Amino acid sequence: MQINKSKFNFLRSKLSVLAAIIVVVLIGIAVVAFNDSGSEAVSVGNAPGFTVRRGPLTISVSESGTIQAREQIILKSEVEGRTTILFLVEEGTRVKKGELLVELDSSKLLDAKIDQEIVVQSAEAAFIGAREDLAVTANQAQSDIDRAELDLEFAKLDLKKYLEGEYLNQRKEVESRITLAKEELEAAEEKLKWSRVLFEKEYISQRELQVDELSAHQKQLDLELAENNLNLLEDFTHPRNLAELESDVRQAEMALERTNRKAKADVVQAEADLRARESEFKRQNDKLEKNAEQIEKTKIYAPADGLVIYATSAQSRHWHSSDEPLDEGREVREREELIYLPTADAVKAEVKIHEASLEKIRAGLGVKVTVDALPGKMFTGEVAKIAPLPDAQMVWLNPDLKVYNTEIYLDGEGNNLRTGMSCRAEIIIEEYEDAVYIPVQAVIRVGGEPTVYVWDGRGFEPRVVEVGLDNNRMMRILGGLKEGEVVLLSPPLGSGTIEQGREAVTRAPGAGEGLKTRGQKPAEKKKRQRPDMKDLSDEQKQKMRERFENMSDEEKEKMRQEWMKKEGQRRGAGE
Repeated sequence: MQINKSKFNFLRSKLSVLAAIIVVVLIGIAVVAFNDSGSEAVSVGNAPGFTVRRGPLTISVSESGTIQAREQIILKSEVEGRTTILFLVEEGTRVKKGELLVELDSSKLLDAKIDQEIVVQSAEAAFIGAREDLAVTANQAQSDIDRAELDLEFAKLDLKKYLEGEYLNQRKEVESRITLAKEELEAAEEKLKWSRVLFEKEYISQRELQVDELSAHQKQLDLELAENNLNLLEDFTHPRNLAELESDVRQAEMALERTNRKAKADVVQAEADLRARESEFKRQNDKLEKNAEQIEKTKIYAPADGLVIYATSAQSRHWHSSDEPLDEGREVREREELIYLPTADAVKAEVKIHEASLEKIRAGLGVKVTVDALPGKMFTGEVAKIAPLPDAQMVWLNPDLKVYNTEIYLDGEGNNLRTGMSCRAEIIIEEYEDAVYIPVQAVIRVGGEPTVYVWDGRGFEPRVVEVGLDNNRMMRILGGLKEGEVVLLSPPLGSGTIEQGREAVTRAPGAGEGLKTRGQKPAEKKKRQRPDMKDLSDEQKQKMRERFENMSDEEKEKMRQEWMKKEGQRRGAGE
């Protein structure tokens, strides 16, 4: 529960005012304690005293609390944000499992559902498109790879074809031309030789000789041309064609590698886009399902048979609670408790134990419980659980007040008890049939030792005693006092040791003068003593009594425990 700043300041101011009147109320506590002591309270030397008693003594701690079901189902609002109650089952109704208990406003959720359905459809279309794009991309990538592999294979075949076919054919063709040219040249030269012999013998004419000479020269040129073609093939054409075909192979290999990489990248990108679209579709679909779940949660049904109790009614016992009563038309927040549904007749009492009493309390101690709504009835039980840490809300409101939530399981089924009833639990720590005891305010610590001031007929003398447990009113004396002795109810708080205490208290000279201190001026004495009721007017005394009586038992108890704690600290420090 969040408390705004104005409320925080209000609570702080309220606690400050409460602390301011503690001193006045403490005087009222002293008056009540004095009156509660009965016939054992006496006045000696105008100082309040108490006659040491002997008899039965019960050591217990009493705390106010509330009745709660021991086993119950807590139904909370699970709708996000804030929403309004449209229907609420009547408190106190006994319901069966499956009955409608609460219906919250779902109009905004229904509108959001329609909008979300449109978003889901759009996300689904994008998802389907990305899935088809992936199939197309994968198909195109495989096609590009196949084409690149085919180009590489063709390039390798072209290279092999050239080396093993075309180049050899070209070389053989040129070489055959050279061979033919040589043979033709030899034939032409042989013919020219015989033509010259015949010309010399004048068998042929000059013209015929010239023709043979020209033919031989032509054949010589053809041979030279064929040889030049072979040189051209070996030195230029073949290296160039070989380099070009080998380059084609390398280019095809690199093209294949590029195609593979690009194909993989395209496929990966398409897959990533598909996953993104799929994730978005699922996310939007989950939001739609969550929206549908939220709409379902606007109707809260009884998970089991039980009695309907509003959470605000059960929590109304907390004075700091600011929640409005549960009703139709009221706004509720997420995780706010709405209904308590007890599932069994067993009940428990929840109380808060002050840290000063915590060391006395343990699980298993017997408890007597009275309920304000059932006067005259007493219930029994035992301490079941004690919280390991103090109540965080109480610590926040008052850092000096630390109380521990404690559960007390009551015996029986508690048919007459209802959740939220105010009660008072008396935790029985020890019971003595024969014990010596005096009021707790009569004991102070002097030099670290429990000390009382005992009347010896002339004055009050400090005496170290052995003490036992106390019930916040009476303290058990284990040794050092006897029944019938009178102790001072308002011992001086300024004595730090037993010796100082003896010097601080003198023999009382007579009635009406009260206590005097040796060597102490009246002004100093008045300064060191706490306020005395006899110094107040009857009207002031009556106002303090009325103010004290108007406080609740829990406030009285807490105030008294705080006073005892501070008084004990001052006494232990020798103030």
